[in-house]
Amino acid sequence: MNQEKDEKFMGLALAQARLAREAGEVPVGAVLVRGGEILSAAHNHPIAGHDPSAHAEMLAIRQAAAQIGNYRLTGSTLYVTLEPCIMCAGVIIQARISRLVYGAGDPKGGGVASLYRILEDERLNHRVDVTAGILRETCEEILSGFFKEKRVGSPPVSG
Repeated sequence: MNQEKDEKFMGLALAQARLAREAGEVPVGAVLVRGGEILSAAHNHPIAGHDPSAHAEMLAIRQAAAQIGNYRLTGSTLYVTLEPCIMCAGVIIQARISRLVYGAGDPKGGGVASLYRILEDERLNHRVDVTAGILRETCEEILSGFFKEKRVGSPPVSG
């Protein structure tokens, strides 16, 4: 993939992240693409869905697998605004996704490069090509803005 295509699809993932923010969810969005065709798009939904696994990546992967009738999504690229956690990195491997493109790193929970390196573990039977930092600043801004708004709106902690 070239930079222009990566930025186009990351822009669509950012649109999903904005939907998550509007719903009061942590603003993370994901788009799954194969052969230039969008298979699915999703955003974080764990709070409203009462589902700790309802991360944008998980939902996009589930939707795409259901759409094509196969849990293996070989030849696909997952675009996500935030580095996947260890749960999502695991499902990326299980789904046999060929490529991961993400925007912002996640030093507190990243399962790809920042904290853990699940996709680089040679003991696992699948390799994923990873591209990090696509539209990184925009991805970071939507996240930091969301958490800043949350802090400003929170009552002071009494001790």
